[in-house]
Amino acid sequence: MSTSPQTNPNDQEIDLSELSKRISDFLQSLIDKFFDGILFLIRNKITIGILFIIGFGFGYYLDSRSENYENQIIVSPNFGSTDYLYSKIGLIEAKINEGDTVFLKQLGVQNPKNFSNIEIEPILDVYRFVNNNQQNFELLKLMAEDGDVKKIVEDNLTSKNYMYHMITYKTKGKTTNEMTLNPIMNFLNQSEYFSKLQKEYINNVQAKIQANDNTIQQINGVLNQFSNTLGSSQKSDKLVYYNENTQLNDVIKTKDELIKEQGNHRMDLVNSDRIIKDSSFTLNVESSSFLSENKKIVMPMLLIGMFIIFGAARSFYRRQLAKRNLA
Repeated sequence: MSTSPQTNPNDQEIDLSELSKRISDFLQSLIDKFFDGILFLIRNKITIGILFIIGFGFGYYLDSRSENYENQIIVSPNFGSTDYLYSKIGLIEAKINEGDTVFLKQLGVQNPKNFSNIEIEPILDVYRFVNNNQQNFELLKLMAEDGDVKKIVEDNLTSKNYMYHMITYKTKGKTTNEMTLNPIMNFLNQSEYFSKLQKEYINNVQAKIQANDNTIQQINGVLNQFSNTLGSSQKSDKLVYYNENTQLNDVIKTKDELIKEQGNHRMDLVNSDRIIKDSSFTLNVESSSFLSENKKIVMPMLLIGMFIIFGAARSFYRRQLAKRNLA
């Protein structure tokens, strides 16, 4: 004999009817609340109109006074100072968040209250990262075998090894080099340790340039001697044979490599005059967003929204109070 409970069709009809009634009641309550809202707006149309005018006027005033500008500096950290650079920017950011205007004044920043939101990020350039650097290429290739190349390129540990980095900070009102940029760069270049590294690095580069110049002069002497020998042999009636296995091509190739190396060394001297080298900057780019440029729209909506919330809270309080009095 089956012991499973029997389902009564009448019970199902009752359940569906009850569910349909509840849905209908819920929809009706939404309609009633919507209509109550319309009545509320009609009853308070004068107040809402006044709030709209006040909010629009106040928002227009704020829009006219709001002048936020974004400033960018492209820098390249020298002598392995990338982590030092990021820590210095992090310190400035922390002081800004703390509202420590005294610290900013000590840096030489003018109008520190108008200085805000400094950050730094690497300029992703994987091609320069691996160009002429076999070790970086092999490292990137090895890391890419176990993960997504894009994630690896954008990874914090990888990106800090890129040559150029972007410092971005914002100011209220326009700024100048003397007001913000120079104080920031001077602060970033104040390091006794890296100053010593800079001095030794420049001395080493200058020594290499001098040594290469001497080598190039010696090569030029060898080439001049060969040229003179070849010229005298052409004037002579005697036939002169030259061994094809001479290392003349290797000498010329060595000279060419040394000349390229000298060019790189001189570029190093230009880029190494500062610990944190600023290569370019852009100041006073107007920072725009919907909120910053449309306060004349946001403020009226905010005031009207607060008034509606207050009205709804007052109506709820009255209904609950009425229920308590009837109880």
